[in-house]
Amino acid sequence: MKLRDLVYGLYARRVEGRLDHAQVPKHIGVILDGNRRWARASGGSPEQGHKAGANKIQELLGWCTETDVEVVTLWMLSTDNLNRPEKELLPLLAIIEDTVRNLAADGRWRVHHVGTMDLLPAHTQTVLKQAEQATDHVDGILVNVAIGYGGRQEIADAVRSLLLDHAHKGTTFEELAEIVDIDMISEHLYTRGQPDPDLVIRTSGEQRLSGFMLWQSAHSEYYFCEVFWPAFRKVDFLRALRDYAARHRRYGN
Repeated sequence: MKLRDLVYGLYARRVEGRLDHAQVPKHIGVILDGNRRWARASGGSPEQGHKAGANKIQELLGWCTETDVEVVTLWMLSTDNLNRPEKELLPLLAIIEDTVRNLAADGRWRVHHVGTMDLLPAHTQTVLKQAEQATDHVDGILVNVAIGYGGRQEIADAVRSLLLDHAHKGTTFEELAEIVDIDMISEHLYTRGQPDPDLVIRTSGEQRLSGFMLWQSAHSEYYFCEVFWPAFRKVDFLRALRDYAARHRRYGN
């Protein structure tokens, strides 16, 4: 073991030992950013970067289990990412499919897809549906895999679903306009029935949400980490939790 790894390990244990589990966020959203830049910096290909990023996911979920996190939302593929060149997109989708299969096969996580299924290839849709069905009974961390996800698209889909639902009930537009509220729209989001994220982490140094969980993150705390996602360490995760615990959430009061 390198001296640097030993020092990081000792520091991580020190931070974890001082962590108040009562102050740990119950729902964490993670923008897994920086795979391609990590690969470029290390002389690798984008595919190698995506594979390294995929391998980091189970580590993160293990850390979440140790710290009593209950829901994790992983932004793995945005609607914008679907516009990437086919020579990069197809290998990326294959890596994502393998990752989802591995999460389901692990047996510790309950996998739930958030995103627009219709935008994804049929084989990717099948993998996601099978993973949800296979883990529906699992009493572990709920893992939202955000694949083909965009925050604006989610809100548009929620409004469309709400309109169709009330059209089937025979509600007129005038009646719906009188009763529609925040709670009604929330019931049609991809994450309906789930708590909103308490903490959103973005790696790679970028300080923006890029459309991630626009509706749900109205009161979320944000933590921007400089390291690229494949290099994200337990100590980085614990620092995010420590930073979150030190904040006073006012909710507008």
